[in-house]
Formats: sequence, structure tokens, C-alpha cells
Amino acid sequence: MHPRRPEGFDGLGYRGGGREEPGPGARPFGSASELGHWVTSPPDIPGSRNLHWGEKTPPYGAGTPLGGAGLNEEPNLGAGGPGAEQLNRFAGFGIGLASLFTENVLAHPCIVLRRQCQVNYHARNYHLTPFTIVNIMYSINKTQGPRALWKGMGSTFIVQGITLGTEGIISEFTPLPRELSHKWNLKQIGGHLLLKGLTHVIAMPFYSASLIETVQSEIIRDNPGILDCVKEGIGRVVGMGVPHSKRLLPLMVLTFPTALHGVLHYVISSVVQKLVLFVLKRDNSHNLPTESSTSVQSMLDAYFPELIASFAASLCADVMLYPLETVLHRLHIQGTRTIIDNTDLGYEVLPINTQYEGMRDCINTIKREEGMLGFYKGFGAVVVQYTLHVAVLQLTKIMYSTLLQNVS
Repeated sequence: MHPRRPEGFDGLGYRGGGREEPGPGARPFGSASELGHWVTSPPDIPGSRNLHWGEKTPPYGAGTPLGGAGLNEEPNLGAGGPGAEQLNRFAGFGIGLASLFTENVLAHPCIVLRRQCQVNYHARNYHLTPFTIVNIMYSINKTQGPRALWKGMGSTFIVQGITLGTEGIISEFTPLPRELSHKWNLKQIGGHLLLKGLTHVIAMPFYSASLIETVQSEIIRDNPGILDCVKEGIGRVVGMGVPHSKRLLPLMVLTFPTALHGVLHYVISSVVQKLVLFVLKRDNSHNLPTESSTSVQSMLDAYFPELIASFAASLCADVMLYPLETVLHRLHIQGTRTIIDNTDLGYEVLPINTQYEGMRDCINTIKREEGMLGFYKGFGAVVVQYTLHVAVLQLTKIMYSTLLQNVS
């Protein structure tokens, strides 16, 4: 198939018969710069390059007067063709997947031990350092098997799914904004935080059921089904299901501490994430890319600031709200007839027989009977969890850099 184009057509001055010759008084075009003043090339549309037969897209920077990207264009992260671009996208997906895997799967044993220590008011060893946490992990794994450290992981994913789905449904049928625009005001912020609070309140009974699954001892624990978390959460709302003791606190008592913890965790993590991301991007903007800079460093600067900011946000929120989380978990677990592992020894079980009347009574009782450090029981698990997260991020960064250098 041949192009339907006259032989004399060159895109300039064609009038149907051939090239239009300049008249006696006309000044001919003498240079490419003069041609560029009168003739402009069509823009490159993604997916349709606007090229004529036999033509190729000019190299990056050749068609722009400044030799760089425009103001509204993103920087060219990988100059290596479609193959390099696909590799960069795959690597970015892999980096994010490794971070999610570490946060939700690999760190789950730390979450299990952390929650067991928080609700164990009998414990004399507070496990404030990572060394004692690793020791008790080894003891529990030796006596009960690996399943004792991975219990309740499925229910945590279910709770996350319920939270995301509830937030989406509420934002669709109410004027509460799910995301804040750049031109936000106090009304939008209030509505957005109200949405977060309502979401945590609705997911609260399922969170209680998931908490029970993660702290229940494997010695007396039956094999729960995947949807037992949902069934027990609904049963607690309607007052049916597993029988509980009279010390069980009603959901109305748990509403305020649950919503408070969820909203504060979101606010702290969002502020820290924006702040860290701003600092990292400002530092990267001072180091302008040069001709000698490789695509590896460009891609690292593109992906890792987001991961570092998310990591720092989660760490700050967990550390700052750890005392409130201890109180919240004790209130949720009270009256559920839950039996946990002995975090002092690692091979016995203990019942939970607390009698808190509410959030204030729980805070005063912990302060009086266990001291201020009682709010930080199991804090060593947080250190282990985020140390493991840093190690995985660093390993992923090294593997990614080595892979791109070998490909390039």
C-alpha cells in the first residue's frame, strides 16, 4: 500500500500542482531557523505518533528550544526505549509489592506478639526491647509451631477490605469527600475526617473479631474458617453467636476510642507522609539530572521517596499512638473469654479477666497497677517490625539497581 501523496508534496507551499516557486519580489527561505518560524510540527499524541510515511520521531529534546521537557510534562525516567520503560514499570510495581508484602505478611508475627503483650495485664516482662521479643517468638514457635505466629492473618485482610469498601460506599451516597482537593477548606477537612471516623465505627465489630483471632492461643484454638471474622462481627452486633461474659463492654462504649484511634492514626500518618515527601522532593530538586546521571538513579528518585514517606508515616503514627492502642485492645478483648499465650514463658496460657468500666477507668488502672511503661508492653515488636521493613526496602533497592545496571 502506497501513500496517497503527490510527488511534489513536502508539506510546505503545496498548491495542487507542485512546489510553488517564489515570485520576483519574494524572499526565499534560507535557513532551517526561518522555516521553524513559519512551520510547526504537529504534537506527538500518545498512541498515535502523527508521523508520515518513512519518518521517525525526533530524539528527546531535539524538537524543543530548551532541549528539555515542558512544564507540564513528567521527566523521562528511563531513556532506553519501550523495553526499558516496561522494565521500569515492572520494577516500580515490584518495589511497591515488596513493601506491601513486608507490611502485611512478613511482619504479621510481630503484630501477633505485640497485641498479645498489650492485652496481657499479668505479664511482668514488658518486652520493651527487640531482644526479648525475638526470644519469646522462638519459644512460642518451638512449643506451638509456626502457625502460632501467623494466626489471624486472613481476618486482618478482611478487616482492611471491609474498611475500604465501607469508605467507598459512604463517600458515594453522602457528600463526605473521600479525598481532599488542593483547594481544601475546613468544611472539607471536617467531612473527610468524619468519613474516616464512621468507617472505623462500622468496621469496629469485625476488628474486635480479628483481634481475638490474633491473640487467641493456638493451644486451645480451633481451626477457624476464612469468614469466621465476618460471622462473629455480625453476631456481636445483633447479640448472637459465641457466648460472652457479663464483663463484655457494649459497642457504644468502644465507639469513641475506636474512632479516636483511627482518625488520629490517619491524621498523623498523612501529615508525616506529606512532610517527608516534601523534604525528599526538595532535596532531589537541588540535584538536577545531568548527562552522566543514569536511569537507575532517576528511577530510584521516582519510586523510593513515596515508600520512605509511607514507612516514616506508619512508624510515627504507631509509636505516638501506642499507649492509646494498648487501651483500645484491652477494651475490645474484655469479656470475650479469650485465652492468650503466657508472654513471660512462651509455653503456658492465661485467661483475660479484666473489669474495666470504660476508657478512663482502663487508663487509670494501667497507670496505677502497671506504671507508665504498662502502656508500652510489647513495644519491642514494633522495633522488630519496622527494622524488618527497612531491611526489605534496602534489599529491594539493591536488587533493583543491580537489575537495571545489568540490563542497561
